[in-house]
Formats: sequence, structure tokens, C-alpha cells
Amino acid sequence: MSIQLSNIRKSFANDLVLDGVSLDIPTGETLVLFGPSGAGKTVLLRLIAGVVDPDEGRIIVNGVDMDGVVPEDRGIGMAFQNFALFPHMDAHANIASPLTARRETRSGIETRVREVAKLLKIDHVLGHTPAELSNGQKQRTALGRALAAEPSILLLDDPLRNVDAKLRFEMRLELPRLLKAQNATVIFVTQDYKEAMALGDRIAVMGDHGIVQIGTPEEIYLCPSSTRIARLFGDPTINLLDVVPEIGVQGPVVQLSATDVAISGSYAGAVGKACSLGIRPEAIRFVAPGAPGAFPVEIEAETPLNEKTVTLAATRNHREILVSRPAGTPGPDHGKAHVAIDMGNALLFDRATGARIIAADAPTDEMAT
Repeated sequence: MSIQLSNIRKSFANDLVLDGVSLDIPTGETLVLFGPSGAGKTVLLRLIAGVVDPDEGRIIVNGVDMDGVVPEDRGIGMAFQNFALFPHMDAHANIASPLTARRETRSGIETRVREVAKLLKIDHVLGHTPAELSNGQKQRTALGRALAAEPSILLLDDPLRNVDAKLRFEMRLELPRLLKAQNATVIFVTQDYKEAMALGDRIAVMGDHGIVQIGTPEEIYLCPSSTRIARLFGDPTINLLDVVPEIGVQGPVVQLSATDVAISGSYAGAVGKACSLGIRPEAIRFVAPGAPGAFPVEIEAETPLNEKTVTLAATRNHREILVSRPAGTPGPDHGKAHVAIDMGNALLFDRATGARIIAADAPTDEMAT
């Protein structure tokens, strides 16, 4: 089922939470709502579920206006952040409850409950009541209840938050497969950017009472609409260096370590403007002196991080930059070195507003909203 939100507005007393939120979510898409605590992600889920009503705007599910439609008639499954389990029922009965309400056969219920419990690795605690479960097990039980009913629309409110790291990683792999098999339309809330990147067909970044950017994980990561969003995605975080583009011999350049480094000619309109140059650590590489685009740095520290090695370096003007390379890749760990930037992945932001400066030859897209 598809979901359309049109100019949704919601306040609680004098606290404005959502202001003019509009979204179109096609059938079968997994949309991740990503953003800091207090951005309105959970409120938006509750509005779609019908638990609370919008002050203004329309919620359309599969072409039907949900105004006046009670939650139980919306055909929506939801795993709440606060678990909302039936305390007098064991985990098995909690997971089975939507199937029991539909009067499914006993064998069908048993098969489905066992299947979901095995996926979530809670099959060994199905006989336990919520009081006997850990927070992680409670969260998985609530998720299992939502999944068991195989709803056409599934609202998941940070369902892996209390799950241990190993299982969280496994679920990032398993959940997309399961959800695609059900052809469910899913809205998934998380504050974990890795989870957002792994699970979302698209990511809607929330802030300022609404959606500040929406796009595929690749679009959000490579072309964030602001420095604030750029900082939310990536580990280590993006490098942001204050620069003022100038006109060089062959086009626009920026000064790094007293060296003219060419940027795309598409940024000619930014010449003379106070900017921030955004460079992902993996877009910087160690090179030999004299290599195209090379500029000198001083190595300050190196940290191995399993699959990658992160180097902290400083330019001649004492501006620190992070350089990331795959583990095992050779590179200097102390002293003087030279680096070059993959300018195809470099970004320019307006230093005053933080907004990304769009290159003249950039394609138009839906990323900035």
C-alpha cells in the first residue's frame, strides 16, 4: 500500500513538532526516518498509525483519506519504542496476538510465530512473560508481533535500539530480505546512520520541524544538502575546511597548505565566496610529492579501526584533516607526507548558511526539500 502525507502539521500545547510535512511513499518501499531525538520521527509514525490526529494536513493510505479512520481499521502494523507488550501474556502469545485476533488456524499461528522468533533469535524465550525478558528481548518481541501479522504497512520505531551489536548487524542483513518478501511498505525510524544506510531504499532526514533532505542512501551520503547533514553521516566524520575559491591558471582553485588545489570548473560561481570545502576521509589519499593535486601535511596520529586505518594529519596552516584508507594499505604513520583529494567527491558549502553550493553542471534531483 502507498502512503501520501500532505502538509502535515502537529503541535503539543505551544510546542511545534511538525510543520508542513509532505511525503509520497510508494508500495513496497522502505523509507527510513533519520534524525536526532526530538525531530518528530515518532510523532509522524503515530500520526500515520492514527494514535494521534494531525492539526492540519491529510494522510492518504492507498488512495483513501484516513481522516476519522480508527487505528485498528487502518491495516497497519507498528512496533513501538516503548514495547507496548501485553504484560500477562508470554512472548509467544504476544507475537501471536494479531494472528489470534484474525482467527488464524492454530497450526498456522504456531508456524508463523516460530519462524519470526527464530529470525529474531528469541525462540528460546517464547514461554517468558515481559517481566522476565531483557529490554533487547522485549524489543524483539514487539518487532516480532508487528512482523508476524505480515501487514501491508509496517511502522517500526527504532526497533533495534536495545539489541546487542552482533544481532543488530545480523538484523540489518536479514530485515531487508524479509520486508521485501512481504512487499510491505515500511517506515523505519532510527538515529543510527549505518542502520539508515543499510535498510532504507530512501532516507528522509528530519530536523527544523520537518524533512530537510530526502534521497537514496548514496545521494544523502555523497550530496548532503548542508554541513549539518554531512556531519551526521560517516565515520570518521567529513572534513570541513574553510576556503575562499580563487581563479587559478586553469580555473577555480582553493589554497591548502599554501598550495593551489584545483576544484571543478562548475564551481566558478563560488569564486571569492567564503566557503567550506567538504571532503570525506576516504576521498583523500597519500601520494608522492609532485603528484597532481598533492599538498603537504604533517602526520599527527594514526588509529587502526579493524577494516580501515584513520590518520590525523595537519596542513601547514594547522588545519586538521582525517584520512581513511583500507586496513593493510601502506601509508605513512608519522612525519611529513603529501595527500591529494578526489575532487570528484569534494563538496562546497556556503560558510554562512551551511547550505551546499550546487555545481553548475549538477543534475536536478529531489534531495533538497
